[in-house]
Amino acid sequence: MHTEVLTSVAEPHEHPQSFIRKYIFSTDHKMIAKQFLITAIFMAVIAMLMSVLFRLQLAWPDKEFPVLEVLLGNWAEGGRIKPDFYLAMVTIHGTIMIFFVLTSGLSGTFSNLLIPLQIGARDMASPLMNMLSYWFFLVACIVMLGSCFVETGPASAGWTVYPPLSVLPKAISGSGLGMTLWLVSIIIFIISGVMGNVNYISTVLNMRTKGMSMWRLPLTVWSLFLTAVMALLSFPVLTGAVILLIFDRSMGTSFYLSDIVIGTQVLPNEGGSPILWQHLFWFLGHPEVYIVIMPALGLTSEVISNNARKPIFGYHAMVYSLIGIVILSFIVWGHHMFVTGMNPFLGGVFMITTLIIAVPSAVKTFNYLATLWRGNIRFTPAMMFAIGLVSFFISGGMTGIYLGNAVLDINLHDTYFVVGHFHLVMGSAAVFGMLAGVYHWFPKMFGRMMNEKLGYLHFWVTFACAYLVFFPMYFLGLDGVPRRYYAFTEFEFMQKWMSVNVLITWAAIVAALVQVAFLYNFFYSIFKGKKATQNPWDSNTLEWTTPVEHIHGNWPGELPVVHRWAYDYSKPGHEADFIMQTVPFSQTMSSNQAHDLENNPELMAIQEAYEREQKNSTKF
Repeated sequence: MHTEVLTSVAEPHEHPQSFIRKYIFSTDHKMIAKQFLITAIFMAVIAMLMSVLFRLQLAWPDKEFPVLEVLLGNWAEGGRIKPDFYLAMVTIHGTIMIFFVLTSGLSGTFSNLLIPLQIGARDMASPLMNMLSYWFFLVACIVMLGSCFVETGPASAGWTVYPPLSVLPKAISGSGLGMTLWLVSIIIFIISGVMGNVNYISTVLNMRTKGMSMWRLPLTVWSLFLTAVMALLSFPVLTGAVILLIFDRSMGTSFYLSDIVIGTQVLPNEGGSPILWQHLFWFLGHPEVYIVIMPALGLTSEVISNNARKPIFGYHAMVYSLIGIVILSFIVWGHHMFVTGMNPFLGGVFMITTLIIAVPSAVKTFNYLATLWRGNIRFTPAMMFAIGLVSFFISGGMTGIYLGNAVLDINLHDTYFVVGHFHLVMGSAAVFGMLAGVYHWFPKMFGRMMNEKLGYLHFWVTFACAYLVFFPMYFLGLDGVPRRYYAFTEFEFMQKWMSVNVLITWAAIVAALVQVAFLYNFFYSIFKGKKATQNPWDSNTLEWTTPVEHIHGNWPGELPVVHRWAYDYSKPGHEADFIMQTVPFSQTMSSNQAHDLENNPELMAIQEAYEREQKNSTKF
């Protein structure tokens, strides 16, 4: 009873709070969303700069850049990046982007911002746990960045940290303290994620406002909710894997080691297998692909429907496809391991399940295209990025069919074909979905509008450069060029791709430079942007019924009551091209359809009387 009172009646006034309590140790879900977003932007800039540095090495492997020695010190003596540090940058770049930007940055930002607002809740189920989730995330970020400054260098075993490089501290320079800090950071990151995901799930299940059934939830909430379920089931497996790896590193166990020789020294480890790590890691790693992309797909669903001024096509099919992805994502991890010598029958099973999971992904793609078809499209920056996501999801996803086929994957595995595939379908698509969300919900986060012209510049240059960077990699991969090589000059067959590497690097540099326009637009607009109206996009969902100025509890007075689904756009018979979820059907008699009233006999009788009256007045 006490909980019901708290969730239905707002505080009578705003409590005065200190700067530290309001902006740093905040328990307000809206402020925590901003904290996640700004931290993720900072981490993304670090990862982007690393990618530019190792692209310089690949494009001009024999050239010296004195500025690199100034920036990197001993790691770039003579102006050339050392091979060890090259591997470290590739490792940390991948780790930051996948875990800290596209997992916590994307889900942490928009789950916190949108779940309470779109379901009609005052806050998260546990505001304190929500705050702790962000602070554990921040500590994980600090530890990961701190690993870059240890004497032996950061982790260098790739973002998948395969044994034995990640287990033996003396294997390479990046296997020492930097590797230990990487593992510690990941453990802290998982703690943050578990707290956040429990909170998101509890909030969706228990704190929906009156009338907000599960089938009236926006697809954004569905995607964030199911992502939390998937993460809660998969990340603890990585926790166990990491703990076993720490045991092997520090306590002499042999979970992942057997018959290892360093130099002339035969290590005593017996009975373990590095393949065990691959099974445990990829049991998380493949759901992780969807943990990254599903929130972006949810944001895109809302942005496309809103800006096409059409109901989302196939709402129920979209929800069922999301549920199908969640279930299937746990039984496809073996397609990352076709080259490990697994039983061909088992490989065939993983191949079939991998091809099956393409079906719900295709359903979402076709539904986006059907929503766009003949829509009254508004090309806002958010809409541009959402359409960009659909483009990447198609062009990158199609190549996943080749990699899911065991016969083809054996030839393409660990080549640049894989790099091009996952950077388009997961990296670029997820980043574009995140940017679509930032542009669309920026007025709700900060009460101001971003500059549209800078938004268009940001989209077109980033979109073109993403394809110029990653699409040529398919051709490198088809020619057998392996990934993670320090230079393309070692083998004659790779040297013909040097000019392509130069093109890719210039495109990456231009893409990095145009992000300056976004950063300027973002931070300038927070303070100086045009003030937003309450509902600048003419949206239907509940977050646009809250005041522009953030208040404690989101809504003054009673919580809103929901009467309809979230996608009543351009409904025939209604004077406006949108109807908010809070508008009762009794106020929209001219546009009500039979399916709107089928579960409400009383309202159906009123509707029939209204229609008879309209017919009689027409005859008269």
